[in-house]
Amino acid sequence: MDFLPDPYSRQCPSRQLLDRIGDKWTVLVLGVLAPGPRRYGDLARAIEGVSQKMLTQTLRHLERDGLVTRTVHASVPVRVDYELTDLGRSLTGPLAVLTAWATDHLPAIEEARAAYDATRDAGAPARTDTRASAPVATYQATTG
Repeated sequence: MDFLPDPYSRQCPSRQLLDRIGDKWTVLVLGVLAPGPRRYGDLARAIEGVSQKMLTQTLRHLERDGLVTRTVHASVPVRVDYELTDLGRSLTGPLAVLTAWATDHLPAIEEARAAYDATRDAGAPARTDTRASAPVATYQATTG
C-alpha cells in the first residue's frame, strides 16, 4: 500500500469500506448469512423492511467486495444461494460484538432518547450551532 489509510478522508478506500460495512442492510444481510448459505427469498423474509431493490443492491456490493458469494444452481426453477466468504465470515465476530452492544444498551439509549425528546417537547430552544462543542481528535491508522 503506497499511502496511509485515513478513514476520515472522504476519498480514502478505507472510508468507503467503512461506509459499506456500517450500512444497516449490510449488517443485517451479513448477520442472516452468518449461520450458512441462504436463498434470496429466505434473506428477503428474514430482513423485515428491506425492499427487493435494496437487498439486490446490497448483495451485489457485498459480492463485489468479496464478502459474499453468489451460486446459481441449474435447476427448474433456478436456485440462487448466497454465502459468506472467508473474508465475510471474518466480520461476524465484530458484528456480533456490535449487535450485543446494541441489545445490551438499548434500555439506556431509549431512556436518553426519551429525555432528549422531553426537553424538545417542553419548549427548550433548539440548538442552532451544529458544530461540535469541543475539538474532535482524529486518528490516522498506520500500517507496517
